Amino acid sequence: MKARYKYRFYPTDRQRVSLAQLFGCVRVAWNDALASSKSDKYPGYKALSKALTQSKKTEERRWLNDVSSVPLQQSLKQLDAAFKNFFNSLKGKRKGKKVGQTRFKKKTNRQAATFTKTAFSIKGDVVYLAKIGDFKPIWSRKLPASPSSVTVIKDCANRYFLSFVVEIEPTNIEAKNPSIGIDLGLKTFAVMSDGTQAESPDYSKPDRRIRKLQRKLARQQKGSKRRNKTRLRMAKLHNQIADTRSDFLPTFRTSNCSTPSSTRRG
Repeated sequence: MKARYKYRFYPTDRQRVSLAQLFGCVRVAWNDALASSKSDKYPGYKALSKALTQSKKTEERRWLNDVSSVPLQQSLKQLDAAFKNFFNSLKGKRKGKKVGQTRFKKKTNRQAATFTKTAFSIKGDVVYLAKIGDFKPIWSRKLPASPSSVTVIKDCANRYFLSFVVEIEPTNIEAKNPSIGIDLGLKTFAVMSDGTQAESPDYSKPDRRIRKLQRKLARQQKGSKRRNKTRLRMAKLHNQIADTRSDFLPTFRTSNCSTPSSTRRG
């Protein structure tokens, strides 16, 4: 079973410049391939990869050679997977929610670049990324196995993470209660049949601040520095809510690990 282990890191000013160049190249490779696919019939990964190699030889795209070729190729593979999911969703071959059309990447959105085993290494506490350099993430927990890939991420609030994909063995957690009913609610996250309750975290304060900033953002001029500053403040509040939720859910699972006999949302 594959799992992701994510660690935050703090790049130097020089590394920020190198990462910005990497993200820009990955974004251009994605957008160029998507533009060519939308103007004509989707050519497939091999044709897109060949077109990328040819474009790197031109004067207009020579700077794509300044970064590792691995994240660029991985970007095309991710685009290929996105198109396959979209086509399968249209044909009804893919279960679940309908998949929308693939979109162009924007500079202000979340940025990511994936490195496979040939383009990164881990020596002690240092992670090396090809043509970027060494990074020292905050190892909040040990990796259970050697990772097959690592994705360097910059989120909308300008935070940097390294996300490793590792192969792990599924573990069987012994249930405290062999069978228990759970009633899911809104104000109270869950009420168990034995009478215990799990209260939901309070998101009201950051939510009010987000709504206030949204009104402010709507009045500001697009492309202005003030608008970008407001956008970053909103992104940090959204991350605060997401982090609180992600911290709460594992705690709830481990403290109430059981085999539910019934689940109902109130």
